[in-house]
Amino acid sequence: MHDSPESTRQPASPVPSPGVATPSTGTGAALEKARRDKLDRLVALGIDPWGRRFDGMTSVAIVRAEGESLDTTSETGPAVRVAGRIMLLRSAGSLVFIELHDRTGRIQLMLGKKQVGPDAWKIVDCLDLGDLIGVDGRLGYSKSGEMTIFVSHLEFLTKSLETPPDKYHGLVDTDLRQRMRYLDLIHGEGVRERFVARSKIVETVRRVLTSRGYLEVEGPTLQESAGGAAARPFKTHHNALDMPLVLRIALELHLKRLLVGGMERVFELGRVYRNEGVSPRHNPEFTMLEAYEAYGDYGTMMDLTEAILIEAGQAAGTPMRFEWMGRMIDLTPPFRRAKYDDLLRDVTGCDPTDPASVATAAAAAGVETAGRHPDVVKSDLFEAKVEQTLDGPVFVIDYPASICPLTKRKVGQPHVAERFELYVAGMELANAYTELNDPDLQEQLFRTQLAGLSADESMAQMDTDFIRALRHGMPPAGGLGIGIDRLVMFLTAAPSIRDVILFPIHRPRTGG
Repeated sequence: MHDSPESTRQPASPVPSPGVATPSTGTGAALEKARRDKLDRLVALGIDPWGRRFDGMTSVAIVRAEGESLDTTSETGPAVRVAGRIMLLRSAGSLVFIELHDRTGRIQLMLGKKQVGPDAWKIVDCLDLGDLIGVDGRLGYSKSGEMTIFVSHLEFLTKSLETPPDKYHGLVDTDLRQRMRYLDLIHGEGVRERFVARSKIVETVRRVLTSRGYLEVEGPTLQESAGGAAARPFKTHHNALDMPLVLRIALELHLKRLLVGGMERVFELGRVYRNEGVSPRHNPEFTMLEAYEAYGDYGTMMDLTEAILIEAGQAAGTPMRFEWMGRMIDLTPPFRRAKYDDLLRDVTGCDPTDPASVATAAAAAGVETAGRHPDVVKSDLFEAKVEQTLDGPVFVIDYPASICPLTKRKVGQPHVAERFELYVAGMELANAYTELNDPDLQEQLFRTQLAGLSADESMAQMDTDFIRALRHGMPPAGGLGIGIDRLVMFLTAAPSIRDVILFPIHRPRTGG
């Protein structure tokens, strides 16, 4: 709001929260009392301080677009009606200037005592930063050239009793911003836009899939056994049935059952839960896309993944070339494809087909080798040395078969699995297979895996019904998994997954 100098910005109110910078004038108790006094005055005026239905308003973005075509000297602009939150407030005698924000933007309001009338002026005197109001007025320009709504009618919609963050410092504690996402959305630069982009990305993912004939389905969140990924599940107990259950760690095995049932193209966008650590790339609760296409393979899924990334990026306004995490990313298709073994050889200098050579390189990289399967050592070496070099987008293809128990083997190469992972800036973004549909081999691989797992790990219990489903005949298929939170993180250039999850999980905060 260019008409109101910052030195006259109305102080905010009441009790400050840890990590939230507050104005230096007045104590928290005094500021809170001032706001509650105004609340009482509104009630005394017969005004409901919590508002009522307010129909017919136009978004600020549309109003501003309409205002761009106006003559800046005209006094006959169109009538407009808007609602939003007061973010700046300045009194100048019989005039009050307000910067009003809604979900689409901001605009200046000018309220004159003569124009709104003496009754409404009493309401104006009860306004604070953070209050929600609705107004009618004429759209035009102030004397300084600022697009302005000259208010003729004011309606009070909600009183704010808490202290807004200081304009200059905002929410200074990153952890608090994520705990108090409501404040972060109001005051954080670009925060609301990032979550709007997330919504557009998810909408586009659905559109890409449904346009290709996929059906969206919903599988169970509570399951008898965790499967479809190697992760530690959250455990619970169903009292009425007196049985243990787990929260799902993946969507895969139930979606494959649907392929058996003749639903040839299916996907699910859903929450999954893994009882593991928290990091800039991990949250215990996250959103996963899994999609399966009968009669496809991992090449089919590469084409689908490219389409999803490119179209989701366009919907989010992501440029084709941009910098993220210090890497230059180019979304121009087709994405590079590189074999797992070739990358390992190029980066580490080892012979990926020789376990002794891999073990030597692994030991040099600080990877544990004693008593471990050669392909597990190989996988850890790849993670330690190769992943960080992958700017991408790059499809890493053809993984060691022994670490891919749900994946079909390459024809003539039984030690190689038809699997890819998509990497960008050293981070895995997607994982896909040519799905294994041989029930006898699947059961054998499950049993081999079970022998090496502790009782509290995923896949530590045989999913016998899934094997039975495969025996009825699952068509050859391609399957894809994309972490939606990581996809949003990537396409909005966010530094942490916690910046794209509205309510990430937190350790309890000591001291309130």
